This record gives sequence, C-alpha cells and structure tokens, in this order.
Amino acid sequence: MRKALYFALVLFILVAVALTFGALHVQRWVHEPLAGLQEPVAYELPKGTSMRALARDLAARGIVERPRAWEFWARYTGAASQLRAGEYALTPGLTPDQLLQLFTSGEVLLHSLTIIEGTNIRDVRAALARNTSLRSVTAQMTNEQLMAALGAANVHPEGQFFPDTYRFPRDTTDLDLLKIAHRRMQTELAARWSQRAPDLPLASSYEALILASIVEKETALERERPLIAGVFVQRLRRGMRLQTDPTVIYGLQEAYDGNIRRADLTRDTPYNTYTRAGLPPSPIAMVGAASLDAAVRPQATEALFFVATGEPDGSHYFSRTNDEHQAAVQRYLRKLRRR
Repeated sequence: MRKALYFALVLFILVAVALTFGALHVQRWVHEPLAGLQEPVAYELPKGTSMRALARDLAARGIVERPRAWEFWARYTGAASQLRAGEYALTPGLTPDQLLQLFTSGEVLLHSLTIIEGTNIRDVRAALARNTSLRSVTAQMTNEQLMAALGAANVHPEGQFFPDTYRFPRDTTDLDLLKIAHRRMQTELAARWSQRAPDLPLASSYEALILASIVEKETALERERPLIAGVFVQRLRRGMRLQTDPTVIYGLQEAYDGNIRRADLTRDTPYNTYTRAGLPPSPIAMVGAASLDAAVRPQATEALFFVATGEPDGSHYFSRTNDEHQAAVQRYLRKLRRR
C-alpha cells in the first residue's frame, strides 16, 4: 500500500513538473514573434469560429506553427471564449499572445471609400459598386428608392452626401455608408445655415446647398469660391439670370459629350440658368465644406460676371459691367488661340 502511494506521489510530482515546464515553455514561445508571419496578411475570422478551428486554420496557412500550444494559452488566459469576428490585419512581428489579443480586441481592418467634391450621384453610386469591401444592397434601387431607404423620401439625391473619406469594416452595407454620409451633410449644412450672413436672397438651407453646388462646379480654387458665390448672390438680388454653364451641363445629362454648344445654352431644361431665372431645382454636385462656407457667407462684391483667365491655375477674371466682361472674354479667347 505504501509503495503504491509512493509511486502515485512520484507520478504526480513528475506530471506537475512536466506541466510546469511545458507551461513555462509555452509562455516563452507566446511572447516571441511568429516565424511564419513574414508579410502583412488580411485574415477574415468568421462569426462562430471556435478557438480550435482558428488555431488549425492559422497553422494550415503557416502563420502559427504550434496550434495546440496557442490553443492551450488561449484557454489558460480565458481568451478562447472572447474571439470577435471580423477582418484583421496581421503584421510581421506579432507574437502569438499579441495575435490572440488582436482577435479578441475587435480592432478590425478598415477599408475606405472617398466621395469626391464636385462628383454627382451617378459617380457616387458607381464608386460604391466598384468597392469590393462593401456589401451591396442598393444596386437594384432607383434613386427615389434609395432616398426613401435613407429616410429622405422625395428628396433629390444630388448633393445629399458629404464629400470625405469614409472608413468601414468589411461587409458594411453600401446603404449604411450612405446613411453616414447623408447625416454628415445634414449636420454640416445645418451648422453653416445657422451662421449665414444676413439678407441672403436664399429661402432655405436647401437653396444654400444648391448655390454651393454651383460654386463647387465653377472653380477648384478655394480662394475664389466666396467671390464666385458673391457674384451669384448679386445676380439673384438683381433678378438677373445666373447664366452658369455647369447647370446647363447637368441638365443635358448623358447628352453632354464634353463640349457645350450655343444650341445647348438655348435648349430649355429645368437646369438651364440661361433660359430660366433663379436657382435650378436641385444641387448639381456633391458639395465640400469650402463651397458650403462660400454659399452662406459670400464675399461682398460689385462684380456680376466672371470668365476663365486661361491660366493653368484655373483662375477667373471678375467684372462689374458687361463691357468689362466682354473684354475679359476676348482676352481668354486670345490665349486659347495662341495655344
């Protein structure tokens, strides 16, 4: 009996020593960089994946060379029950312990989509369709259905999404991203409308958005935007037609081939500001912060006209009278002919 107890005690001690030695060995290993992770890897951890399945998959990919030891460490630390699904960026230098922390952190890899100032709703929807990190739920929607899904039924989609770079985890829906961009535009517009200059000839923040979209399309120079907005505000105050080519081009839609002709300027559409007074019925582009600022706080000016200078910077001549404007137009045409 004593001999049996003696052997049991010895066996227990040997097992305890082995487990302690093994634990210390694992503890040292989990704090050393993973030898199999030599280049960045985007790894998708599906929802419901077990710790064992994760360890085996990473071993099969050559990333974790000791899957059982890694699984043991995960269960020992309690992390095995805290895995969070998503796409993760695995970078060289990660240790097994850091890899485990990453998979329990929820700090998933973020993708991006940029809505560019001056683009239109067709451009935005095309960019959404090209982005393979987004899950499409709007591809078959009309613009009207899309706006209804955003909670803005009967609102024209043009100008409704704030230009910026939006970052999101894989499998975000395109509708969710548009909701963020739409709310952002509402916030940005409301903030600026509340700080608008007095006596603007604009009846609502929506009219300010329309004006801002015209400014956006007329110049790429931030310094010119308040002055161009000032010209349009002056024309609105005097009851003059805006006579701006970008609205005409927008009204032509697919018929525009890159050249605007005299016949286009006389062809009446709701967006032809040569044939119709006042603002067009909707924005004509996505509007950035600088153009929003310009529309609600335009520069005071007596200028009623502007035309391109023909300089590489895209600047304009500004004129108070039609005679001055025609002379500026001739200067511009002479530059074009010399080229």
